[in-house]
Amino acid sequence: MTFSGSLVPVAVGAVAVVLVLGLANMLRGGSAGTSQKLMRLRVVLQFVAILVILFVLWWRSG
Repeated sequence: MTFSGSLVPVAVGAVAVVLVLGLANMLRGGSAGTSQKLMRLRVVLQFVAILVILFVLWWRSG
């Protein structure tokens, strides 16, 4: 697997980890502030993951 091909699973994995952490915090009755921070981080990571995917598609097309 190339470097650009390994970026996509890392980006998607980061989103999944933050999502699971946020859900776990919410289900165990953790702080609402922590859940909000984790969900905001998830949105940012999703944006980054989309940018990474678009970059890899652009890179491979050229």
